[in-house]
Amino acid sequence: MAGFLNHLSILHILLVFSLCSTDIGGVSSLGINYGQVANNLPTPDRVIDLLASLKIMKTRIYDTNPRVLTAFANSSIEIIVTVPNEMVSQLKDPQQALQWVLTNIKPYFPSTKITGIAVGNEVYTGDDTTLMSDLVPALTSIYNALVQLGLAAYIHVSTANSLAVLATSYPPSSAYFSSSLTGLIVPFLRFLSATNSPFWINAYPYFAYKGDPASVPLDYVLFNPNSGMVDPNTRLRYDNMLYAQVDAVIFSIAKMGFGNIEVRVSETGWPSKGDLDEIGATVENAEAYNRNLLVRQVSNEGTPLRPNQRLEVYLFALFNENMKPGPTSERNYGLYQPDETMAYNVGLATLTSSVTSVSLTSSAKRVTLLITLDMRWDSIRCDMILVCPDGT
Repeated sequence: MAGFLNHLSILHILLVFSLCSTDIGGVSSLGINYGQVANNLPTPDRVIDLLASLKIMKTRIYDTNPRVLTAFANSSIEIIVTVPNEMVSQLKDPQQALQWVLTNIKPYFPSTKITGIAVGNEVYTGDDTTLMSDLVPALTSIYNALVQLGLAAYIHVSTANSLAVLATSYPPSSAYFSSSLTGLIVPFLRFLSATNSPFWINAYPYFAYKGDPASVPLDYVLFNPNSGMVDPNTRLRYDNMLYAQVDAVIFSIAKMGFGNIEVRVSETGWPSKGDLDEIGATVENAEAYNRNLLVRQVSNEGTPLRPNQRLEVYLFALFNENMKPGPTSERNYGLYQPDETMAYNVGLATLTSSVTSVSLTSSAKRVTLLITLDMRWDSIRCDMILVCPDGT
């Protein structure tokens, strides 16, 4: 990173946040991941009924399962599909990408509300350098195929990233991408900016707590009442780790010159069971984390850096998946058991029902945050300029 920074002097980042009037008819910023690494899950038709009963209208799957895509037709549930990592490299070829879209997207759209294509998962933090290099060409080829078929206005193309793409994330204003990824991240961000696509992040405060329970306050990661932390550079106060992680990504993107990209959470959750060394993996903690997060989502909250841009979050996951490899926690992230009984009750149906008739409004105003950073990282200055509705 030092070599990269030596070529820069002062980077001016202009982040504009709009605080606009918002009418809410449901939890539009909440989705849930529908993983299927199990041999005992209910049929897709039953899953649709479950999601409808919970008033969750967004989901994400990790493939393009025809049974799921067919079942979800005319359900009004928005769905993000995934290109598995092992297919990414072949889809950098434009003809292969076009054929993939013709086979996996076009036959189902628009009856099935496919709204996004996730090309790979956590590619940049794997160990396959060829796959990393092929990701942006594959994104581009798939996007161009959507353009050719007249679908690009309805379906975004992106990828889900691990928080490990950041070299540091604390405090949020000091976050930046790993220097080893700079050459890959810049073209990726350029693609997202050009296509108005979101940066998806898999963010799990659970892992931070598990890794250092003596230093990471449990209430802070669970959204429970706590004293929080104040970013010493921006003076923004954070009362939970997830929002701090998201803002760390926003700052990192902005430092690369792309302040206009929306950051969304593709996965977050908490396991209800784990091995002996998986500290914090309990029903009580899982219930607290997901319930408290859902309360925030019902309120359509934003992060401290973007307080009036609703943070879109996809919970992980809908079901416990009995065939997932790895530690016990991997098979116990679900809100539900495969027999559709609750793993624990976060009050999801009650929470989502309570907002169907709620309308929240805020004064239309525009906040401009001008951040001047010395790229030697020894100083940072933030100036808040508030522009009122009348332009004064």
